Amino acid sequence: MKKINTTMIYIFCALGGLLFGYDTGIISGAILFIKQDMALNALQEGIVVSSILLGAMMGACIITPLSDKYGRRKMLLVCAFVFTSGAIFSAVSLNMFFLTVSRIFLGIAVGGASALVPLYISEMAPTNRRGSLATLNQLMITIGILSAYLVALFYANIANGWRLMIGFAAIPAIVVFLGALFLPESPRWLFEKGRENQSIDVLKRLRINKDNQPDLDLVSKEMNEMKEAISQEKGGFKDLVQKWVRPALVAAIGIAIFQQFIGINTVIYYAPTIFVNLNLGTSSAILSTVGIGILNVLVSMLALYIMDKIDRKKLLIFGSLGMFMSLIILSIFTNIHASTNMLGYITLVSLCLYIFFFALTWGPISWVIIGEVFPLKVRGLGAGVTSLANWFSNLVVALIFPVLFEKFDTYLFLAFACVAILSIFFVKRKVFETRGKSLEEIEIALYKNASFNS
Repeated sequence: MKKINTTMIYIFCALGGLLFGYDTGIISGAILFIKQDMALNALQEGIVVSSILLGAMMGACIITPLSDKYGRRKMLLVCAFVFTSGAIFSAVSLNMFFLTVSRIFLGIAVGGASALVPLYISEMAPTNRRGSLATLNQLMITIGILSAYLVALFYANIANGWRLMIGFAAIPAIVVFLGALFLPESPRWLFEKGRENQSIDVLKRLRINKDNQPDLDLVSKEMNEMKEAISQEKGGFKDLVQKWVRPALVAAIGIAIFQQFIGINTVIYYAPTIFVNLNLGTSSAILSTVGIGILNVLVSMLALYIMDKIDRKKLLIFGSLGMFMSLIILSIFTNIHASTNMLGYITLVSLCLYIFFFALTWGPISWVIIGEVFPLKVRGLGAGVTSLANWFSNLVVALIFPVLFEKFDTYLFLAFACVAILSIFFVKRKVFETRGKSLEEIEIALYKNASFNS
């Protein structure tokens, strides 16, 4: 029996996260030049930036539910193909309308991958490593964002450089497509489709012991858990709004919404714009953003290490408190000091603190939870609905931010600080702990809890 190279599985799959990060991050530098070339006002700027998010909502509605029918691997291939096409179309856009439509098309792949990648990794990973491996997706997203910042810096002084910035994404997208050709299908999806022998075969090739042989005890345990999870559902497809699934739906959607309204993508999309408004200059603004991108990657690596060592809820609360503090500093202190240099330093430090707390907690944990809380038969659908909520929230924030920032300046971040506090109450009341539990144990606990309370 040929062993599956699990490292390559997780890396190639998580490359979808890199594309997700690059395509959402590159617009932060490119928009500085696009709005000059196309003479965009604040509202039009928001439309161009947020158009990818409209596509992401469509992708969440279309691709992830289809993964329940056709399989996780096939939909990853579809995402990679759409990524490639969307990047090329966006790069050759001649006007705002063409660019907006192209970015909507690109967003379909972004939205699909955002839910599909953590879902696939969660179903492939062993229980004791699921959190850290799902966090690998977030790490790759941050690497993608950093790559976008570096590419933007490199092409900043080249004529029509924004086209090269956006089109560059086609290269790694092709790599993802080729890699996905060799990925195995999820054993849990195979089992749910009645292909038990294939499911066992994949698990045997995934669960290898220290002697480089299949860990049959672990394989048997996982198969029994899958069978028990299926039996709890009485053999039928359960709608997401059923009582026993509802706690998972509320927790996942709530986390997805709070992740965006805490304001992370205002930093990802508009950090260079914020620095330019402080009169730092275009190149200096992009260079400052590169520093934020490096910090994002380093902290995500730390999150990879601690994710399966500390409870999810504790990390979320810690992150919310830290982001609240950072946003208060950013909002208040930048309006006290008149010196441009002082403003620049305070803004940079505040944003770095904010990124530290987000990348360590809400960034990775949100995607981990999306992939692990839903029952098997609605896992793809649940991930799609949750991703839809995430992208809709992202769309709202990205669309209105440039208009509100133009009017309220950094005082706007006080609103995000208030959301950070509200998120603590939500986590305490509605989020249940999943660390150290198998996907099937989480599912069975949901079912038993509903039966107990009925």
